[in-house]
Formats: sequence, structure tokens, C-alpha cells
Amino acid sequence: MKCDDGKIVLKGQFKQYLKNFVDSLVEHVSSNDQQWTIKGFIDIYKNIYSISSDTKILSKILEIHLFPKILEFAQKYSFNIVLADHQNYYPDISFVFKDDERIKFALDIKTSYRLSTSNRNVTF
Repeated sequence: MKCDDGKIVLKGQFKQYLKNFVDSLVEHVSSNDQQWTIKGFIDIYKNIYSISSDTKILSKILEIHLFPKILEFAQKYSFNIVLADHQNYYPDISFVFKDDERIKFALDIKTSYRLSTSNRNVTF
């Protein structure tokens, strides 16, 4: 589908809004000294279990922890959220513009990232 100027601008705007949003999430999921804000699980007997490095566990924790922020982002920029039908289906989340449902952006949540040594920004 050929985009008109409005849609091209929207795509560029969405990309910048998403980048700014992702940059802000670092503060939500980690402390000033780069420690995760969530440290583990607790059961009904008050046993505490550390989070392992298993990517499925990390993905689910991040998804739950970040979902309220993702909803805020979608509402702020007039998008509806469409979730994947099943756990291992992609994309994880799609943003559908409320004013024109033909405008859609897909988001896959990844647990692996790297810190840039030059500016200490998280790169996904």
C-alpha cells in the first residue's frame, strides 16, 4: 500500500515516540546502579526465589512489569493495543491507530539488550 504524506510522518513520529518511550523504561525496570527493580518471586510460604537467566522467565516478568507503561504509551498517542493470540506468536504487541485502523505497528519484546559503552543507553 502506498503511503500518503500523513502516514509517512506518522511512521516517523511513531518511531521517535517509541524510542523515547523505550529510553524511559530503563528507569522503570532498573535502579540508578543498574540493578533490576524486580529481584525474584515469593510463594505463599514466604519463600523467596531469585530470578534465573532463563529468557522465558525474564520475558514474562518484563511483559507483566512493563504492560501498564505500554498501555499508557498507547493511550497517549491514540493507539489501541492488539496482543498476540498465543504465547509464542509474533508480534507480541501491535499498535493500531484509533483514527485509521489501517495504520499498524508491531512490537516484539526482547529480553536481550546491550549497553553502549559510549553513552550508556540501552539498545534493543
